[in-house]
Amino acid sequence: MPRYAGNFFTLDSFDLRGRHVYLRLDVNSPINPIDGNIMSSARFESHLDTLRDLSESMVVLVAHQSRPGKNDFTSLNRHAEKLERILGRPVEFIDSLFGKEARNRIRKMKPGDIIMLENTRFYSEEVDIDAGDIDAVESTHIVKNLVDLFDYFVIDAFPAIHRAQTSLVGFRRLKPNLAGRLIEREVSMIDRFRDSRDGPKIAILAGAKIDDSIQVSSNFLRDGTVDSILVGGVVANAFLWASGFDIGRKNREFIEKNNKDHKKLIETCTKLLKEYPGKVIMPQDFVLNPMGRLFSINDHIPDDQLIADIGLESIARFSSIISGARGIFLNGPMGMYEIEEYSVGTREILEAVANSDALTIAGGGHTLSALEKLNLMGRITHASTGGGALISYLSGDPMPVLESLVESRKIFGVKDDGKQ
Repeated sequence: MPRYAGNFFTLDSFDLRGRHVYLRLDVNSPINPIDGNIMSSARFESHLDTLRDLSESMVVLVAHQSRPGKNDFTSLNRHAEKLERILGRPVEFIDSLFGKEARNRIRKMKPGDIIMLENTRFYSEEVDIDAGDIDAVESTHIVKNLVDLFDYFVIDAFPAIHRAQTSLVGFRRLKPNLAGRLIEREVSMIDRFRDSRDGPKIAILAGAKIDDSIQVSSNFLRDGTVDSILVGGVVANAFLWASGFDIGRKNREFIEKNNKDHKKLIETCTKLLKEYPGKVIMPQDFVLNPMGRLFSINDHIPDDQLIADIGLESIARFSSIISGARGIFLNGPMGMYEIEEYSVGTREILEAVANSDALTIAGGGHTLSALEKLNLMGRITHASTGGGALISYLSGDPMPVLESLVESRKIFGVKDDGKQ
């Protein structure tokens, strides 16, 4: 599996003071469907270190929000306003990505100025060009109109590192591409967890999205990244089903409805349980919805009930394993944590992780939301901004943005003192 840390330029590689800097962020955020307001500051705050280190540069922000056809596919004007409030510095919005007004305004910038351009996904060239054809990408209007306006291209959109899109990878051969502080920090922490030999290391994989978790489980066990995997939520249901336990009709239907390739996923779970005996640790008791009763693995799960949380026996067992771990990767809640009566398992497991002395990496929107709600975020070693990107990285999938950064460093070289 590739190691990226140390193989790309960072903000420390060049003197960026007084230079025009293209800064590709990821501030894609939940939007209130009623008033259009941005509902979370997390993505904005994740880029503050990068922005502060570029305080003497002329910074042009490039980003996206959602995608065509979605209700939250909107202009970035409110994103500029929100960032201005968070950063405490003026952020000027230009409702164009590469039009004449935008280009003229960029040319007139002074050190300390910050401009935010329009949503990159308003332009078909962002998503419709085959990024594998770099000549085609470099021929786009986006690249041709922007490349000569900047001295350096800083890429800090960690949640999008698995996306091969024009604004992310299109400039790598034309000007030096640098990793921002967020990408630098994320890659360093994730590689630190993955490469650590201080064990035991565990992964806690839960929540409702099973395909990614099963893929990560396979890679983690195959590569020896972790010693064991604790599963909860629908992820646990899939492994329980694969083990021969009758999870009940309603739980089977949920998996079938939400996963077109559910048969293949269950087969993968069966294979993992057979090839790595004792490595996947499943709950032994559950709380059912709507009944609200506790059932054990030896009981028959009624067909009209959903498994909504792990039970007290499972909480105790999981917590004991967590307390002895030296490295913990956490993704997903134990059940329907949004409903108070089914939140006990998630709360207890997150508190056990927070109380641990281990290196702890947490990712996924629901995981971070639950940590914030419980005021536990400050007790986690690293809370990753990536959802799909984090899972893809840990699964060993290609990372086009990181590969692009590595390629750019090879093209533009570096002097012995680390400065160009």
